[in-house]
This record gives sequence, structure tokens and C-alpha cells, in this order.
Amino acid sequence: MGKFVVKTTATGFKFDLKAGNGEVIATSEVYKSKDSCLNGVNSVKVNCIGEIEDQTVENVEAVKHPKFEMYTDKAGEYRFRLKAKNGEIIAVSEGYKSKSSCLNGIESVKKNAPEAAVEEAE
Repeated sequence: MGKFVVKTTATGFKFDLKAGNGEVIATSEVYKSKDSCLNGVNSVKVNCIGEIEDQTVENVEAVKHPKFEMYTDKAGEYRFRLKAKNGEIIAVSEGYKSKSSCLNGIESVKKNAPEAAVEEAE
């Protein structure tokens, strides 16, 4: 079962969504307050039902928010970002070497986020 781990940074708070095996699936921006970070966690739980907009292909088919945007970064790796209903980015992934691994990451967010517990980092 996945979990959200909330941690303090030098400038605020952020969360990582971890899969059952402890791998980080997605991470957040840095929030100024713990409450706003927890709101971000709840937003991921609610918005992870979105469709996938594959921006790695020609003639991208636009998808309504909430959505996962899959794209390639400057290094040529596949990444995704989860956007809420209002279009704000609420979680991002690491870089993946293959498109299938990136799609697996999105599926893992969809599977793990809705029921994930929230913990505080040590």
C-alpha cells in the first residue's frame, strides 16, 4: 500500500508519494505551510482519476483537467505531471528511460494515491 510522506525542507514542506515498495512515484512543490502541503496531498487523492495527455506524440489530443501530462524532458527522459481541475501542477515524477515505465508510474499513482496514508518524515 502506498503512502504520502510529508517532510520539512529549508523553505517549507513537501510530500512524496511512495509505492508499497518504498519507491517515490511522485513529489510535490515546496509549500509554505504544513496545512497547504496537506491540502496538496488531498488534491492528489482527488485528482489522480484524470486521463493521460500524451505530449510525446504528434497531434496531441487535449484532455480536460484533472489530467496527467506525459512529456519528454531535455535529457530525453519521460516524465509526468498531475494537474488539478484548476490546471495547477500538484505532483511531478522522476525521469523514466522508457515510455512504458512512465505509464506504469501514472498507473501506480492512480492505484496508490486514493487510499494512501499520510506520514511525517523522521
